[in-house]
Amino acid sequence: MARSGRPMTSSAADLRHARVTTKITVPDPHTMVSLLGARDELLKLVERSIKSDVHVRGNEITLTGEPAENALAERLFAELLELIEKGETLTEDAVRRTVGMLEQGTEERPAEVLTLNILSRRGRTIRPKTLGQKRYVDAIDSHTIVFGIGPAGTGKTYLAMAKAVQALQAKQVNRIILTRPAVEAGERLGFLPGTLYDKIDPYLRPLYDALHDMVDPDSIPRLTTNGTIEVAPLAYMRGRAQPVFTEVLTPLGFQPIGDLQVGDLVIGSNGEPTPVLGVYPQGEKDIYRVFTSDGASTLASADHLWTVMTRDDRRRGKSRVLQTHEMVDNLWAGHYHRYELPLLSRPAQFEPVSVPLDPYALGLLLGDGCLTGSTTPSFSTMDPELAAALESAIPGIVARHKRGPDYVLNRERQPGDVITMANPVTLIMRELGLLGQRSESKFVPPEYLFNSPAVRLAVLQGLLDSDGGPVTQRGRTCRIQYTTTSAQLRDDVVFLVQSLGGVAHTRVRALAGRTPGRANGRPVPHRNDSFVLDIRLPAGVVPFRLNRKVVKYSATGGGRPMRYIHRIEPAGAAEAVCIQVAAADSLYVTEEFLVTHNTLNDAFIVLDEAQNTTPEQMKMFLTRLGFGSKVVVTGDVTQVDLPGGTRSGLRVVREILGELDDVHFSTLGSADVVRHKLVSQIVDAYDKWDAEHDEDDDRPARRRR
Repeated sequence: MARSGRPMTSSAADLRHARVTTKITVPDPHTMVSLLGARDELLKLVERSIKSDVHVRGNEITLTGEPAENALAERLFAELLELIEKGETLTEDAVRRTVGMLEQGTEERPAEVLTLNILSRRGRTIRPKTLGQKRYVDAIDSHTIVFGIGPAGTGKTYLAMAKAVQALQAKQVNRIILTRPAVEAGERLGFLPGTLYDKIDPYLRPLYDALHDMVDPDSIPRLTTNGTIEVAPLAYMRGRAQPVFTEVLTPLGFQPIGDLQVGDLVIGSNGEPTPVLGVYPQGEKDIYRVFTSDGASTLASADHLWTVMTRDDRRRGKSRVLQTHEMVDNLWAGHYHRYELPLLSRPAQFEPVSVPLDPYALGLLLGDGCLTGSTTPSFSTMDPELAAALESAIPGIVARHKRGPDYVLNRERQPGDVITMANPVTLIMRELGLLGQRSESKFVPPEYLFNSPAVRLAVLQGLLDSDGGPVTQRGRTCRIQYTTTSAQLRDDVVFLVQSLGGVAHTRVRALAGRTPGRANGRPVPHRNDSFVLDIRLPAGVVPFRLNRKVVKYSATGGGRPMRYIHRIEPAGAAEAVCIQVAAADSLYVTEEFLVTHNTLNDAFIVLDEAQNTTPEQMKMFLTRLGFGSKVVVTGDVTQVDLPGGTRSGLRVVREILGELDDVHFSTLGSADVVRHKLVSQIVDAYDKWDAEHDEDDDRPARRRR
């Protein structure tokens, strides 16, 4: 584009009102045709929009007017020509919006605003059409939480959804969650006819319609089925809960989730304590029991969140977050479990406490010790290494070999000792409540279960060195097997294994029908059922100290512990609560060391029609934000449908969060309306009417605040 200009008058009295001529040359005739439009419609629109006179001859445009007017007109043509050069088809709407942006006198160039592509699909491109929309989109890129507030037709929700789809396609997030309050039904949808989807469809239809513009409609059912896209009323976002009596792991042991308060500590997936940031009662909810492949289970609501991995996910180093109900009918892939759950990445950290007996020695005595109390404590083993280890671990004890595998744990006498002094082992076993316990009633005392990882591992090593061992199979890694006749000791060993990040599968050898054993050539009938545990421990956790077992186990390694969701069954209804924790992955440990969570990580979340939320609902929604997530909240504070006297959460949230750095409030106005041009005029007319009547009657003004 070439230009030239000369004064039209020699008067210097007031240069501001001097008439000048500016010429613009457009070398390409095709560009000129696009600039003028069919039957010069675009040229006529430009002439109506600016004060300078416009005259076109050939490839030259002549502008006549005051310098400031010509400058505005020249910039207008420059922006329109740049749009054409960037391959855009010039329309009356583009001309009108370019004029509007130039009249605002902002630094942003209209050509840059109108060519900022967000999504392209089937030849259609979604982009901001106004300066306010451009700033809104930029804010979404640069902030974690963005509020888009403005009248209908300003593209608040549509652009937010486009940014959500863009983030999903760029793998910046793993899922999209679209939600809005269904206040027209009072958030109580039960009285409406039809299925749940029939009831909520009218309130969510605008979101679905916009989604179909941006995503291949054929792929939407698949994306919603696998949890990649979730569209739900805000009422259903409140779930992700567990019954109030469900146990959650804390540094001091398991505690009902309903007893937790903000600031309490729970155990996260890394085994470390993490504070509770929020506790949200949910009322009575439908509950499911989730069973895992190793026999563990816990209770959760239908929309409780689970971090899981499929086989493809693990190969790609990814995970996904699904709700309980999304997995109910999709738990198997052929003959394989579909969903693998995460395990503790490191052993759970409990508060260390002092114990009266070396933990490894306790494990050995629980395995092969005789603690009846009617005789001197004894120990049975064919490995002298274990007898020596027991002797060195208990001060004042001598492991005296009697015959075969039998050792008597005598008190080591010192000069001057009274012969009636009690055996140290007897004293400690009485203190721990183990004296008089037989093989079918032994247990691990609580002070050893809820102790440091080192103490728990030492107890487990003692138990496995005495009553367990490595089991090898050709072509497979080595598993660990442990056997006991005590149901309580079985459960305690499972606890130890799970607390260290492992899994234990349990089976029963029933007493009835078992072939008797033999001793000294005579049959010896079994007295109790036998419990067999197949154990897998994570790499770095050494299960044995006995040298021959360590060598055998180390030859192939212990493999990788794995835990899958096995089945999900309805479990009635119960009062439920959800918690938010500060852990980076939002995970916490519930019953039987199952790792779960209920906040939204790596998600793009859009809350539409937010003016119809209460302050409490707004807080609930915003505090569900997880790590790697982004939230966009949209609404029109002039269109509140809440019952009379109820404050809108969207109206008060700016007062509460306005000073936070990573929270942005974008206000859109009539200039940003992208529907029929009459809509912006209607918005302006209503704003004018409201302003005039605010002066006459203060009641509407108070109602709008």
